[in-house]
Amino acid sequence: MARKALKLASWTSMALAASGIYFYSNKYLDPNDFGAVRVGRAVATTAVISYDYLTSLKSVPYGSEEYLQLRSKVHLRSARRLCELCCANRGTFIKVGQHLGALDYLLPEEYTSTLKVLHSQAPQSSMQEIRQVIREDLGKEIHDLFQSFDDTPLGTASLAQVHKAVLHDGRTVAVKVQHPKVRAQSSKDILLMEVLVLAVKQLFPEFEFMWLVDEAKKNLPLELDFLNEGRNAEKVSQMLKHFDFLKVPRIHWDLSTERVLLMEFVDGGQVNDRDYMERNKIDVNEISRHLGKMYSEMIFVNGFVHCDPHPGNVLVRKHPGTGKAEIVLLDHGLYQDLEIRNNAANYLPQISHLLNHVPRQMLLILKTNDLLRGIEAALGTRASASSFLNMSRCCIRALAEHKKKNTCSFFRRTQISFSEAFNLWQINLHELILRVKGLKLADRVLALICWLFPAPL
Repeated sequence: MARKALKLASWTSMALAASGIYFYSNKYLDPNDFGAVRVGRAVATTAVISYDYLTSLKSVPYGSEEYLQLRSKVHLRSARRLCELCCANRGTFIKVGQHLGALDYLLPEEYTSTLKVLHSQAPQSSMQEIRQVIREDLGKEIHDLFQSFDDTPLGTASLAQVHKAVLHDGRTVAVKVQHPKVRAQSSKDILLMEVLVLAVKQLFPEFEFMWLVDEAKKNLPLELDFLNEGRNAEKVSQMLKHFDFLKVPRIHWDLSTERVLLMEFVDGGQVNDRDYMERNKIDVNEISRHLGKMYSEMIFVNGFVHCDPHPGNVLVRKHPGTGKAEIVLLDHGLYQDLEIRNNAANYLPQISHLLNHVPRQMLLILKTNDLLRGIEAALGTRASASSFLNMSRCCIRALAEHKKKNTCSFFRRTQISFSEAFNLWQINLHELILRVKGLKLADRVLALICWLFPAPL
């Protein structure tokens, strides 16, 4: 018996030693990729956060000043733990964490401000991994496909990273390559999140975030399919082709797969970078107006809306040929189809409900609105309220068009057209007043009006 035990111990020691040597020598193997490690870390973090909420607030009167201060501290501790979990497990966890960081309307400020850093902490795949994905999907080595390929990525996100390259015919392209382990881990990660959210809901019945898991379950496969992203890019380019200020990079379909997307390389500065615009003599007010037109058209006219509208996905530049200012729209992985044109009335009563009952499509619109407001603030164009005015114009036109489609009366259609024209005229007048104020000519104009039309004695 002792001999068998000694033999078993020897074999176990040899297996552990061999595993240790393999792990040590394989520099591309990451312990974070093992399911047991990822599950254990997620379960432990969820348990610690739940225990913190259960015990820290237990002995404090609900709603008191002390309770609110203590709850804020618990929120901050929990947000930091959640952020550390996302950074460690990477991939899907970072993607969901970024989504949480954008839910200013639903989550406490401690969570949103902490999780916003995840946009700059995405994992970077090694060149060995990039070569592997390109070889597996395109069937060739990098040097066979490209004249040059920059090892340092232009940008790294939760699901992929982008490299600049030059084709053998001299065309410069952007190569978006998916992180090799994300696809395999995503379904397991979503299942794990679903189980953990259900467990937390048992402890805290008011915890209503299963919809976030449902959204990730539905949307993540779409975002992991780069061919779908290419189709979205072509659709929005065709949809908004009447905007000569909009540039959507062309897709190279012959070198694109579900994990590799080749597109035209377009350079520019981020849309909230006022210094870049001033250096390149780009009119910030013009850009602000164009943004409002573009997103208003998406939301109110076409009902096909870019779901990740943060400044890193919207660039500005001067067209190399004409010198006119252009907006470059990137990252078309996920779009949302709205039914808001036909069912707007159904949404309006829900706005008065609790924020976590607001339809997710409305949250997208609010998120887009926040983007435009934030960009206007960064560019110093808030006084003109151009994006709000453009949204109002598109909304009035879309509503009038909807009313005309639902009536056969010529008189009623004429009435609707007059009402539409009058409302648009009111908006134009309001915009003119704001521009006059912005040019600091209000006093002079008012003085001129008073001189032309003196008040009766």
